[in-house]
Amino acid sequence: MRAARLIKMVLLLQSRPAMTGAELARELEVSERTVARDVLSLSEAGVPVYADRGRAGGYRLIGGYRTRLTGLGRSEAEALFLSGVPSALREMGLADAASAARLKVSAALLPELRDAAAGAAQRFHLDAPAWYKEPETPGLLPAIAEAVWSDRRIAVRYLRKAKEAERREVRRELEPYGLVLKAGVWYLAARAQGDFRVYRVDRFTAVDALDDGPGGFARDAAFDLPAFWAERAAEFARSILRTEVVLRLSEHGVRILPHVTEAAAAREAIDAARAAGGPDAHGRLTVTLRVESDEVAYSQLLALGPEGEVLAPAVLRDRLAAAARRTAALYGSDRDGHDPSDRTRRCPG
Repeated sequence: MRAARLIKMVLLLQSRPAMTGAELARELEVSERTVARDVLSLSEAGVPVYADRGRAGGYRLIGGYRTRLTGLGRSEAEALFLSGVPSALREMGLADAASAARLKVSAALLPELRDAAAGAAQRFHLDAPAWYKEPETPGLLPAIAEAVWSDRRIAVRYLRKAKEAERREVRRELEPYGLVLKAGVWYLAARAQGDFRVYRVDRFTAVDALDDGPGGFARDAAFDLPAFWAERAAEFARSILRTEVVLRLSEHGVRILPHVTEAAAAREAIDAARAAGGPDAHGRLTVTLRVESDEVAYSQLLALGPEGEVLAPAVLRDRLAAAARRTAALYGSDRDGHDPSDRTRRCPG
């Protein structure tokens, strides 16, 4: 354990000009006192680690020292080959570059590790698109990906609404920061007029790279793509849930509600109902669920069948009651659509 930590410390110092004790402690998940002891151990072993004293001090390697401890182990090599998503790389136009990189890494591996790529590919596979949807690669994705990699601003035309009747094309100049693939749909995180926003890549109708000179635009060093996406995704999920529905659920209905509606909203509603008093004498739990709309709720809550009863709003309750009557009528008839109680159709004379 300590040997692995010492190796990691050397590699960290090799990859950066200098690091403070606090930074090393955070990266290695140890105390600053442990960092100081490890630095002393490295120095005694002949690794030239130098400590700069004072408020702005830290640790660094002297004279461009390079370690040879960069060989990959089997688990590390297999993890490296898993780090790329083949379909996503292909859609961004990076398949050839990724293939060349994998070949170079394979050639640099020890002979006994050359099968790492095949071993990883046969054990794990990512299929990003959702079920029952044919994945469509946006035609402008490679151009956007190129702009992201090169930090080039882009002039775009973008359709602001998803519905055909409401679509309106706008023009924007964007600083493209990163791409996200979510359930088979590509999104661009970009800065426009100082604000960070999210755009669906399949709504771009034109993309032109702008000449920003060497180095492209100046990226905000504080921007964190995973954190930004997590925050915006949560905001989006909350923003579309504008309507409330009151439900009375059986025990089984409580279990399946997160699978037929927005899962986070369902769990939140269930937790709140349990905290407020829990199930009634018959084991049924009354919850207040946030949904996108009555129309969406109707299609989702049909899946509950008899395990959930809508109490409000009345309009939604009436629609589901009518659907239940139609369903009962279907199952009350024989397979030819005849009512079994109507014997006049079957008896001669």
